[in-house]
Amino acid sequence: MTQKIELLAPGGDIDAIKAAIIAGADAVYCGLDTFNARNRASNISFDQLVGAIRLAHQYDCKIFLTLNIVILESEFKTVVKLLNRLVNTTLDGVIVQDIGLLYVLREYFPTLDIHASTQLTTHNAGQIPFLKKLGASRVNLSREMNLREITTLAKVAHEHDTLLEVFVHGSLCIAFSGLCYSTSASAGNSGNRGRCSQACREEYETTESGNNFPLNIKDNSAFFDLPALINAGVYSFKVEGRIKGANYVHTVIDSFRKQIDGYVETGELTQDGERLYKVFNRDFTNAFLRGDLNQSMFIDNPRDNSKNHAIDKFKADKNEIISVVQIFDVKKQLHEDKQQINATVDEKIAQLSIEKISLKLHFSSQKDKPLTLTVITEPNSGLIGDNVTETKTAVFTSSSQMAVSEKLSVDKEAIEKRFKNINNANYELVDFNVDQVEDGLSIPYREITTLKNDLLAYLNEGIKPVAEVTLPKLDRHAKPSDLKPELSILICDQEDAALVDETDADIYFKLPDAYKRGCTKFVAFFQENPRLIPWFPPVLIGKDFDVALNILEEVKPALIVTNNTGIAYHAQRLGIKWIAGPLLNTTNSYALLSFQQNFGCSGAFISNEISRQQIRHIARPKNFKMMYSIYHPILLMASRQCFFQQSVGCEKPRIDNGCMLSCNKKTSIKNLKGDSFAIDKQKGGYPSIYNQDQFLNTEIIDDLSDLFDGFMIDLTEIGAGDKPLPNKIELIKQFEAALEGETKASKTLYEMVPSSTNLQYHNGL
Repeated sequence: MTQKIELLAPGGDIDAIKAAIIAGADAVYCGLDTFNARNRASNISFDQLVGAIRLAHQYDCKIFLTLNIVILESEFKTVVKLLNRLVNTTLDGVIVQDIGLLYVLREYFPTLDIHASTQLTTHNAGQIPFLKKLGASRVNLSREMNLREITTLAKVAHEHDTLLEVFVHGSLCIAFSGLCYSTSASAGNSGNRGRCSQACREEYETTESGNNFPLNIKDNSAFFDLPALINAGVYSFKVEGRIKGANYVHTVIDSFRKQIDGYVETGELTQDGERLYKVFNRDFTNAFLRGDLNQSMFIDNPRDNSKNHAIDKFKADKNEIISVVQIFDVKKQLHEDKQQINATVDEKIAQLSIEKISLKLHFSSQKDKPLTLTVITEPNSGLIGDNVTETKTAVFTSSSQMAVSEKLSVDKEAIEKRFKNINNANYELVDFNVDQVEDGLSIPYREITTLKNDLLAYLNEGIKPVAEVTLPKLDRHAKPSDLKPELSILICDQEDAALVDETDADIYFKLPDAYKRGCTKFVAFFQENPRLIPWFPPVLIGKDFDVALNILEEVKPALIVTNNTGIAYHAQRLGIKWIAGPLLNTTNSYALLSFQQNFGCSGAFISNEISRQQIRHIARPKNFKMMYSIYHPILLMASRQCFFQQSVGCEKPRIDNGCMLSCNKKTSIKNLKGDSFAIDKQKGGYPSIYNQDQFLNTEIIDDLSDLFDGFMIDLTEIGAGDKPLPNKIELIKQFEAALEGETKASKTLYEMVPSSTNLQYHNGL
């Protein structure tokens, strides 16, 4: 087999990174203490990162850094400082979610390899060329993809010279990654900022179907599906687990390494996977990969399931009821096994070191001879086997001969000034010797700079130093002061098309997430209602993307709003004006520039996750509209899995296309604090959970009307549960009045919508 297969391991701290390397990972992804989507992981310092890179490269292993959160406007100076340091390391790649950061990386740091995070919710054939155009060399797919869909996307990725990465083991989010706002709405703990509070693992009041953890699903494992994924064209097999320890990482990576190598060598799977159950797990499922979304994916226990598995296996092996004493013995044996795993891993990683390499610099000069720099590097202790690094010596010389000079002298002091600060995260300068430098001699100072750059390149595996980047000041293009923000309206019921007769506001029509194959009714609907502006949802998978794209191509509307980057890519291809929807998580000016410059975007909704102060700093590009939703149900999470199976129960054992198209159930669940959350499933939509309060924010009209061209209200009735809804026409009138500055209108609106909040506008991220 000639196909390269990468095993990509998690590294939440230095010990976990070492464990991954020694277990045979081809690459490790890790995060610093800022800008990564695992705040609960220990993470590492910059010096530790450089040491980890050095150690990994000695074992032919790569290191990728996670910068996979949305970035706020005020953070870009800090981000660029970090990138200026990263670009002068031998880091193998950065994993990114934010569209603005993708823009900055491609424009100003082209030598850094870019990987698109799973937080970008990549799941259709339009999104891969979209991300490729932004500089991504590889894409991590959404975890909900089945094998047939992965195979199709692998072909698309190959056509666009892009590598495909798939999660093969570890925790599963029940929500689509990047579209989970479960605790962002109440406390600002956003998954898009690495602060996931794991609401899906929480205990809730016992549901009608008798479950206390109705959102908790088993861990993912494709341990026995590796041949199918290899044949599908997947390049990288990624293991989740940056908040887990070295023993977990080593056990899982070593198991997968043996499974992959055994299959490549023999054409068969050689491992039984039992070791995976000896470290933390919630039991395993491969249901997403198989496309079989059934009730067995759930488990009413978010904690470690290894004891239960050991007992169940013992029972199955004995084929009889076992005693309390036997159960005790099984638990004791598992405990001893885990202790042995810990001891073995600790012993192995203790032999690995990320200590800095000792560096010695010796200078010498004589008249009519070049300035000579002798560089001696000595290995740190703790490397094992064939990977021991020997002491190395290199000699660098100036191109000119040293000559007597009365004015300028390259003396000991001048050399110390230029070279003694050479300490960096890779090396510790232990000896700086200028005893052999003669005074009164000189060469052109540019040659000293060249000598220093040659030294830096040598110490950085031959990579020449990259000059520091400073981002140019952004132009701020103000909206004309005499133009007030205009109202726009979102609907999803065809009957509500009649609202065009009640208002001059732009009306967006929200298209479904799912369709019958070959569906054309929406083409005719938009042709019959030319004032309606198509609004595309964030998730469009497989045939549903094909139908949505057909709507775009057949209708060819003058303007659309899309929350899906695959539709955005094709809108530009077709010459259709488009606006970036609020679920594209836009939080900074560079994202706006990227949308506009790369894809001809004409405007964008700013994320509702950020606060007034965070919004205020965003700079509007020229000829670009800025929008904001001031009234809508607060989406907490959307899922490909069914929320009703574990809440009210469902007679169907598994979710299928018929469920997507016909089910429109509503229910609610309540956590132990007494907070209630609406579960809503509209026909053609994904099961979703909403906050108990509507988002209503008229404050922004007074605060930031100078910044925005339009404010939107959502009248789709999604997520309302059983609550009575205000009259739509009266709501429109009151919002129009509020935009005209009538102070009574805001008061009336809050009376019409008693269960409302705008905490996100004040808390931000």
